[in-house]
Amino acid sequence: MMTSSTKVTVVVATLGRPEIVAATVTHLLTRQSRKPDRVIISCVSPADAGTLVDMPGVEVITGPKGLPRQRNAAIERLGEDTSVLVFFDDDFVAADGWLECAVKVFECELGIVGFTGHMLADDIKGPGLSFEAALTLVDNDAAPEEWLLKEPYSPYGCNMAFRYDAIGTHRFDERLVLYGWLEDRDFAAALRQKGGRFVKCSGARGVHMGTKRGRVPGEQLGYSQIVNPLYMLQKGTMTVGEVADHMFRNTMSNLVRSVYPETYVDRRGRLRGNLYGLRDAISGQLEPERAATLTR
Repeated sequence: MMTSSTKVTVVVATLGRPEIVAATVTHLLTRQSRKPDRVIISCVSPADAGTLVDMPGVEVITGPKGLPRQRNAAIERLGEDTSVLVFFDDDFVAADGWLECAVKVFECELGIVGFTGHMLADDIKGPGLSFEAALTLVDNDAAPEEWLLKEPYSPYGCNMAFRYDAIGTHRFDERLVLYGWLEDRDFAAALRQKGGRFVKCSGARGVHMGTKRGRVPGEQLGYSQIVNPLYMLQKGTMTVGEVADHMFRNTMSNLVRSVYPETYVDRRGRLRGNLYGLRDAISGQLEPERAATLTR
């Protein structure tokens, strides 16, 4: 059971966006009503962390690139000094009460294992929001007086938290390379199989900027859109219906929009990746790590 001595560790994996991660983490450290006890920035090079390298209270660790790998590297640094483990994307701007809300939910609802917050805006499918625009949305938001829990709800990778002692030896699947497409769903589904509730809370709010700089090339992402869900079906972390829906929606979206693609999305590259993934799936090669070998 958690008490007032509950310890919160925030992990942010980042690559190639030093200005963005410095802005969002500095905002987190200065504005949260419940301060994190520990903040770990997991990156490939110290340069990825920007000015956070010299910031008191921030630990910068380095290792091989790839979202699952970078998160796992941070988990390996943890121990009894962590009760709640929070993962934020480097382009997520958390409202002031995000951590306070998460801690209170975990303390009051002992059966809850995973937690995710309410998105005021998510521009992952748009051109991306500036930090200033995201900050304005957060500052002008009127948070609800009563928090509503929605369940079951699979945690969304840009802002999610877990009861640390429920994680145990479980780790993010490092075969889901690079951006780790669906790594959040895979991680949570494996924990759900052990029991426990997963919720979305209206009180933990924020904005996902959807920054395009540093994202995975189109062909690699398109490949993962096909192969990763099929691989997860084999593992038992996605159902047939979920896989079919996911593959159909993404492939059709890339096909239709490849005619007049958005300037900020490589639709044709994603479509080629979809086709490569389908080819390999038909031939029986379900190897998510092959996405990293694709080059344009």
